[in-house]
Amino acid sequence: MKMSARSVSTALLLIIIFCVGILILEVQTKFVRRTYDEIFLDNRNHYLRCEQLPLEIEVRRVMEEHQDVIREIEQINPGFVGVEIDNSICPGKADIFFWYGIHEDRLRIEDLIAGKTFYGIPYRLQNR
Repeated sequence: MKMSARSVSTALLLIIIFCVGILILEVQTKFVRRTYDEIFLDNRNHYLRCEQLPLEIEVRRVMEEHQDVIREIEQINPGFVGVEIDNSICPGKADIFFWYGIHEDRLRIEDLIAGKTFYGIPYRLQNR
């Protein structure tokens, strides 16, 4: 069966509209990136822009105030779990970076933090 030029044009238009819709959804929600990070990399990212991050001095203050929780997190699996302030991408701004060796460590870190932020500071989790 031969498709008419009009049918082909309509199909291409629908495909383009679908792709643009997916692109808009990804830009707004980071759905594809979040899914890839979660399933394939076992990571969690906040996907915030530099202007949305807190000042580095505020991040340092919060971490100093909650050293007991930081130590508890580091003791989950000493040498394989760590906590850092990351100011490498956005000068003057920062977030908290937790790294770990296995998925079970991540689950324990998330249980200790028990929220989407670490006392109001955005954080990232990365499986190393």
